Amino acid sequence: MNLSPQLASLDDLVFDNRFIRELPGDPETANFRRQVADACYSRVNPAKVAAPQWVAYSREVADLLDLSRELCASEDFTQVFAGNRLARGMEPFAMCYGGHQFGFWAGQLGDGRAINLGEVVNRHGERWVLQLKGAGPTPYSRNADGLAVLRSSIREFLCSEAMHHLGVPTTRALSVVLTGERVIRDMFYDGNPRSEPGAIVCRVSPSFIRFGNFQILAARGETELLRRFVDYTIRVDFPHLGEPSPAVYADWFQEICRKTAEMIVHWQRVGFVHGVMNTDNMSILGLTIDYGPYGWLDNYDPHWTPNTTDAEQRRYRFGQQPQIAYWNLGQLANALFPVFGEAEPLQAGMSAYAETFDREWQRMMAGKLGIADDRPATDEDLIIELLVLLQKAETDMTLFFRRLASLDTGGDRPDWKTRIAARLEDCYYRPEQLSADYLERRDAWLGRYHERLRQGGLPDVERRRRMYAVNPKYVLRNYLSQLAIDRAEQGDFSTVDELLDLCRRPYDEQPGKEHYAAKRPDWARSRPGCSMLSCSS
Repeated sequence: MNLSPQLASLDDLVFDNRFIRELPGDPETANFRRQVADACYSRVNPAKVAAPQWVAYSREVADLLDLSRELCASEDFTQVFAGNRLARGMEPFAMCYGGHQFGFWAGQLGDGRAINLGEVVNRHGERWVLQLKGAGPTPYSRNADGLAVLRSSIREFLCSEAMHHLGVPTTRALSVVLTGERVIRDMFYDGNPRSEPGAIVCRVSPSFIRFGNFQILAARGETELLRRFVDYTIRVDFPHLGEPSPAVYADWFQEICRKTAEMIVHWQRVGFVHGVMNTDNMSILGLTIDYGPYGWLDNYDPHWTPNTTDAEQRRYRFGQQPQIAYWNLGQLANALFPVFGEAEPLQAGMSAYAETFDREWQRMMAGKLGIADDRPATDEDLIIELLVLLQKAETDMTLFFRRLASLDTGGDRPDWKTRIAARLEDCYYRPEQLSADYLERRDAWLGRYHERLRQGGLPDVERRRRMYAVNPKYVLRNYLSQLAIDRAEQGDFSTVDELLDLCRRPYDEQPGKEHYAAKRPDWARSRPGCSMLSCSS
């Protein structure tokens, strides 16, 4: 293995490719749409593209892969991560999986526009799967073309890295490359397709295994292969649990449930809405995966979803994400039952999810409010009342909690309430909603909050430090991504780089960049790409 800090060539990457080495593949090698039985993947090469052009890359992800800045800026990097050349050791394949979409079993889905290049082992012995999204059709593409456009690729690239720097468990993104070709997309499925620039994003993760990988095997009655896949997943992605056995199976499922709960708590903490929480979009590692029609809460609204496909049902709205994750885990448990042979360990995992979520959510909210000592009996009412107030007056979630952190608790209560009210003024999108009754109720809450902080006894400086550490100043607001996309489609990629840099330090003040922390402008309230998106976004 090459132990030097950085590689001189992409051909020096060390590929292990254990997935295709240890699991059965599709014997058919031709690339046409089909049902694939008794196999976990199909071999398929990326489609060649006309004129690839480098757009952006993440230096942090490059470091994970031991790639130098010079190598990432090279023509060979562009060619490889556009799919035009396979580096030595790459063995491309697309995974077979199924899933529940919007609550209904959809059968076989699979990597319809994602192609795994292989599994890299870096100099620290860490395993990273490289995956191209938008690199052409696979046997799982159904009626689609397997391609992606620049806007969706930029959104996925930026959000993957933004979430990482926010401390949210997530897959990562190495690069975005233009293909030099045009792709036809009907963004809102409303009969208005248009030609857009094609692009490919390289996604990076320790694993891309999803709940749906197990579901498809169970649905087809391929129980022995299901058991083999479970054992493989434990050995590769959960080796700390030990060799597969009934006891280890139980520990494994509980860990999946706990990791999923922790991820959802992080989503709720920063105001992230995934938008399409189908079971095929749920990572076995508790990582945020598949950034499609996601969105960030501007005004706090638990009923909001960015996904136009879900506009009526709102199944995947912000406030329901914890319940949907639990439901999805239930579908995974059903799929795993033939291997477990009994329901008790699966039920224990489901209970572990509920217990973990409840505990971590309370801890998270206390952290956002700067409450250091645990008093759940009184704090729950304080938190619930605040969330009602935030929703009633269309309050910017990110700004509100950041402003709470900036205040001190000195002085008497009337003076404190006057100062805090002044600080909160620009957190509201509709100031006319601040009726006398609302202000009276809000001020009553502020009084209770002030007293609670005094009871906690935490010095203001320390409380502020803790609150700043969990309440970001900067999030990747939808309209910011859209501005970067607008400019990139005109050939100017500078805003992509600027936002990527901004997102590296979301909890810091970053002088000179305060305009990125402002409320969503009114023009973005209903503009496509800024408010609602579709699964093609």
